[in-house]
Amino acid sequence: MTQFDIAIIGGGPIGLACGIAAKQAGLSYVILEKGCLTNSLYNYPLNMTFFSTPEKLEIGNVPFMSLNAKPTRAEALEYYRRVTQLHQLNVRLFEAVTSTERLPDSRFSITTSKNIYQATNIIISTGFYDIPVLLNVTGEHLPKVTHYYKDPHFYAFQKLVVVGANNSSVDVALETWRKSADVTMVIRDEEIGTRVKYWARPDIINRIKEGSIKAYFQSSITAITEKTVTIQTPDGLVTIDNDFVMAMTGYQPNFTVLENLGVALSDDAIKQPVYNPETMETNQPNVYLAGVVCGGMNTHKWFIENSRVHADMITKAIVGKSGT
Repeated sequence: MTQFDIAIIGGGPIGLACGIAAKQAGLSYVILEKGCLTNSLYNYPLNMTFFSTPEKLEIGNVPFMSLNAKPTRAEALEYYRRVTQLHQLNVRLFEAVTSTERLPDSRFSITTSKNIYQATNIIISTGFYDIPVLLNVTGEHLPKVTHYYKDPHFYAFQKLVVVGANNSSVDVALETWRKSADVTMVIRDEEIGTRVKYWARPDIINRIKEGSIKAYFQSSITAITEKTVTIQTPDGLVTIDNDFVMAMTGYQPNFTVLENLGVALSDDAIKQPVYNPETMETNQPNVYLAGVVCGGMNTHKWFIENSRVHADMITKAIVGKSGT
């Protein structure tokens, strides 16, 4: 049985930042990641460009050097690998947390796919990219439907439906269209999302205006078959031929981890976790939140750049409790 002051669930940038802060404070810690290092970033599209500039993605006082004003996915993966090596972080990869339990002495027992740990404190920094928001329509289970996007070449010369109108949807639509896909967008709202990257939004609007990319606004998919997609539009049902559906409908935090630890969530659709904004401690003593998970379903509230501070806030609170 391995014991630590802190068990950090999630090995993304914020989880790594929490590990760095714990180490610098002289606290023992372990970072538990169910996949590879910065697993969510690894699963981003291959050609993705960050909205943030490099310095806003930095952790652990390690400079992020990029060839571009906006760093790429590949540069970010290299950067966080280098941070992990430089700080010699205690990261356990491909080790999914399967259960957590508060012990009679108030410590926690954390069971993973490979080991059992005990910790005085738990930090949840699990992000939100692992569980997609489903369409909940007939045919969503078909192999042609996916919620994740890697590379546009796969869709060349295919009839592709892209669901959504925010950054991920717009990137998919533009990149696949430029690789000769026949792209149709299905958009719930009246327009392309206002949060879309400033260089991409006018591009997609112009492609739709000229008819290069088709778009159904105020619309939603009602059914998917192996060869077609049926769309509810303001003018009624429309069925179109289709080879693939890219449902970029967003993602959600792993609420199961929060609920198993007794973290209270708001009763509305946001499922906002309860926590102290000064210490990041939840309603459960010694259970802390860091990063995107703090926003519940409001996954656009927290980013790397504005949640890096959570690491120092949590460490300060833990040290203050222990009196060390």
